[in-house]
This record gives sequence, structure tokens and C-alpha cells, in this order.
Amino acid sequence: MEYIIIVISAIFVNNIVLAQFLGICPFLGVSSKVETSAGMAGAVTFVMVIATIVTYLLQKYVLAAFGIAFMQTITFILVIASLVQLVEIILKKVSPAMYQALGIFLPLITTNCAVLGVAILAVQKDYNLMESVVFAISNAVGFGLALITFAGLREHMELVNIPKGMKGVPIALVVAGLLALAFMGFAGLV
Repeated sequence: MEYIIIVISAIFVNNIVLAQFLGICPFLGVSSKVETSAGMAGAVTFVMVIATIVTYLLQKYVLAAFGIAFMQTITFILVIASLVQLVEIILKKVSPAMYQALGIFLPLITTNCAVLGVAILAVQKDYNLMESVVFAISNAVGFGLALITFAGLREHMELVNIPKGMKGVPIALVVAGLLALAFMGFAGLV
């Protein structure tokens, strides 16, 4: 039952983008096409899950064991940066088209506060390794759900007659706010 609460809470109630406002840069930057958003969601999922596992183990067996927990943030950032480099190398070899589509936003995963936030939140919530992994996967799914839904809405907005002053970023921010309000409807679930 604990895992179900973690999953529902992370995906719907406390969505990392729409409720906690982490990861806004890729949310707004990569969300113009559903295909690109799905690729970014996959890359963020991989980095978020692996980073949470590695940072959990580092926190428990190195930082806490040696009393250097104050090094948590810098250690976590180094782990995330290394993982992003790994994803970049893999994407360049496996899917050059996706690598080109993600462009500048792939290296931005390094500074994506959603990835760092999930790793730190898993430690702060005192989850064990399995709960941390479920938490990371659920947050990655929530991030992907928000990103792909928003991308679909933005693709649809290109077909609609929008006033000149609202085109582009202004209407995107309004729609993002409405999407966040829609997700607030899940607040009573857990």
C-alpha cells in the first residue's frame, strides 16, 4: 500500500513540474512537439532513476557513514552530470535524430532541478532503496505525463487562432497554469 501511495502522490498529487515547480526549463523549452517531449521524458526518466539509486547509495554508505553529509548537493550534481554525459553518448550513437531534436536541452538535464530535487527528496523523506526507486520512477512518469500532455496542447494551439499578443510564451504559460490547476483536482486522493 505504501508504494501505491508513493506512485499516486508523485504522478498526480505532487507532480514534480506542476505542483513543485521543478524542471520548468525543459517543460517549457522542449514541449513544442510530442515526439521531442517523449524523447526528453525518456532521457530524464533514465537519468532520474539511475541518479536516485546512485545518490541513495552514496548518501547512505559514503556521506552519512563518514559524516560528510554536507557534501550531498555537490556529490549529487556530479553524479547527475556524469549520467547525462552517458545518456548523451548513447543517444548520439543509437538515435542521432533524437540527439539533434533534443539539441541544447539534453545537456540541460544536468542542471534540471527536477532530477536533483528527486534525489534529494528521496533522502529527505528517509525512503529505503526500493521506495526511492519507486519514487524516482513515479516522478519521472509524472514529469513525462506533464511534458507530453503540455506538448500535445501546444501542438493543438498552433491550429487555433490566438491573438497576436498571446502567441508563443504567453499562451504557453497560461496553458501551463491551467494544466497545473487541472492536476490540483487530484489533491484529495492521498
